[in-house]
Amino acid sequence: MQITFHGAAQTVTGSKHLITTGRNKRILLDCGLFQNRGNDNAELNRHFGFDVTSVDIMILSHAHIDHSGNIPQLVRQGFKGPIYCTPGTLDLCSVMLTDSAHIQENDVSYLNKKRARNGQPPIEPLYDEEDVKKAMKQFVGIPLNQWTEIDSHIRLMFTDAGHILGSAAVNLQLDEPEGPRTLFFSGDTGRYDDIILRSPQPFPQAEYIITESTYGDRLHEVRQDAEKHLQRIVADTCVTRKGKLIIPAFSLGRTQEVVYSLNRLYNSGELPPIPVYVDSPLAISATEIMRKHSEYFNPDMIQYMKKDDDPFGFETLHYIREVEDSKALNEMEGPCIIISASGMLEAGRVKHHVKNNISNPDNTILIVGYVPPGSLGGKLIEGAAEVKIFGKPYKVEAQVAVLDSYSAHADYKEMMNYLSCQDPTKVRRVFLVHGEPEAQLTYKKHLNGMGFSDIVIPMLGESFQLE
Repeated sequence: MQITFHGAAQTVTGSKHLITTGRNKRILLDCGLFQNRGNDNAELNRHFGFDVTSVDIMILSHAHIDHSGNIPQLVRQGFKGPIYCTPGTLDLCSVMLTDSAHIQENDVSYLNKKRARNGQPPIEPLYDEEDVKKAMKQFVGIPLNQWTEIDSHIRLMFTDAGHILGSAAVNLQLDEPEGPRTLFFSGDTGRYDDIILRSPQPFPQAEYIITESTYGDRLHEVRQDAEKHLQRIVADTCVTRKGKLIIPAFSLGRTQEVVYSLNRLYNSGELPPIPVYVDSPLAISATEIMRKHSEYFNPDMIQYMKKDDDPFGFETLHYIREVEDSKALNEMEGPCIIISASGMLEAGRVKHHVKNNISNPDNTILIVGYVPPGSLGGKLIEGAAEVKIFGKPYKVEAQVAVLDSYSAHADYKEMMNYLSCQDPTKVRRVFLVHGEPEAQLTYKKHLNGMGFSDIVIPMLGESFQLE
């Protein structure tokens, strides 16, 4: 058996891992887009590094674009096999990938105008909405905790990863010529005290483990303090300074967590009577899907819904779909909260909101999740006095706050807890993916301390033979 890492190798995007079994079956784990790597993105996203038509099966851990976003192009280039995921992931991908297609088409349209002025030929988008529709026909939903024979020599079971709605870890039983083998892929690992979702679930003993390492060198703020911290930031910005609070948030997961927290603060009388806007069509669609999938919610969330049947709605909350309504927010005076995508501040409507509010000291930009170094969000966290937005310089006069307890990624203690269900002496090798090198090296030391001995940090394109 061989495994080759075609993405999320010493970086946090482009998740893509290809397994070739001893019986020459090729299984692709995730198929995400590379993001935030500048000009490298285009090349990495257009060329997979393997023959797409030779892949037999694809297994998807969850719907985030860095894990699912290149599936339509995979199908466009000739992949015809099934795409296994949970029902929640299937529903989310139908809107996430459609939105991604629109972004691809809009970005290429803009680039082609520039190329035309320079006498260059036009380029095509990675994929379009028709490619998404075709790809969705290959999706197969499998519930959690159910062993499924997907091939005469391959069995698959999803276990709850607790990262976002529908997220799952992948458990594989492989009947290899040399004997049975077990492999585990974490996808992204969630939090044990997530306010909406169930905790990550223990999983069967595995011989080979592929696990994320995003926060391999960090600990999060205690979750129960997060709402108090959020309330203090709202009070300081919107009541004391009478400014605007801009919250860049991923449309899926982070937005719903923040809205739910504000809902709880509203119901308890701790949220000032100010307007709250969710300015993201994708976030609205994702919220609607979350309302339909309460089977992924934790017991506390289920109990809360007995008192409030809509945890993602309250009197002063407004959902914004139309572009004109989004633009109107920039003309509004007075305090308000604007939650908008993208979470990394690299694209989307939130970039316009930041541009229009970043130079006012009464305002606050609140970072509530992971932003990579070098991104706009990363520069703000690092304390940049000036940043470029849409190519123009802007002085950073607004307050910049960080509330990382809303992160959907486990910190290193939570990831160690997750792996504690394994007997390290029975694990032949651990592969660390989806992390920056510094975080991975630190996390490797932590795992060594747990008794895991053979730990590898693969490079992009690197292959390993598994005995």
